[in-house]
Order: sequence, then structure tokens, then C-alpha cells
Amino acid sequence: MEKLTASVSNYELWLLMGKLHHDVFLVRQKELSPYHIPPQQLNVLRTIQFLGEKATLSNIARELERKPNVISRQAAGMEKDGLIKRTNDTPKSRLLKIALTEKGRDMLNIRDESKIIDAAWSFLADDDRQELYALLYRMSSKLKEQDHI
Repeated sequence: MEKLTASVSNYELWLLMGKLHHDVFLVRQKELSPYHIPPQQLNVLRTIQFLGEKATLSNIARELERKPNVISRQAAGMEKDGLIKRTNDTPKSRLLKIALTEKGRDMLNIRDESKIIDAAWSFLADDDRQELYALLYRMSSKLKEQDHI
């Protein structure tokens, strides 16, 4: 473990957050590799499940805080892989509804089997977990407030 200086700079915190994000992503990607699904696609599937009948490309993008064109490209690949189905809301509508296929629903079961997610947070007491969540949420909100996102 690195020795902490008397005062940790904002830049040092920023670098550590980036490193942590990268490390967690790589470990999660490795954990999901036997299932042939990247973490981003699993997040989209989870979001579609959460949104239910309201699952559209726009709503998924909004929920995941991603650009609609990114989600659209991702959805096209996921449909080709048989994870989701895109359908028009009505014959004259250009609004695409997104639904999980049976294969997509099956993939959602693996998110509950994540050893890495459990292990990463296992050392935190419930109070610490709540405090960390609150701090990260406030940080995210502050960045959005300042139009950095």
C-alpha cells in the first residue's frame, strides 16, 4: 500500500479514481469473458430490465448517461447477438421499443454471480459503504451541476 502524504491533492485523488475505474473494468471484463459479454452490454441489459416497457434507445441512453448514438450502435450489435429485440412502437412510429430476448434475460443471471463485485466491497462496513456512495454521488452531481458532463 502506498504511503499517504499529509495532504492528498485533488490531482492525486483524480488519478486514483481513474486507476480504480480502469482496474475494476479489467477485472470485471475478465470475469465476464467466459460468457462472451462485455460489462457495457450487461449494463445495457440491466437497464432494459429496469425500464421495462419504457425501454427505448433514448431512455436507455439517459439512464446510463451515454449519448444516444453510442447506445444505438451498441443495441444493433446486441440485437445481432440475439440479446435484445428492437421493434417499432406502432406501424407508423419511428420510436423503437427495446426488449430482452430469452438469451438476454439469461445473461442477466450472471450479474448476480459476480465474485469480483462482492470481493471489491467486502472490506467495507455498511456505514462505510453508505458514506462512500454518498461522497461519490455528491461528486458526480457536482460535476453535472458545473456542466462538465
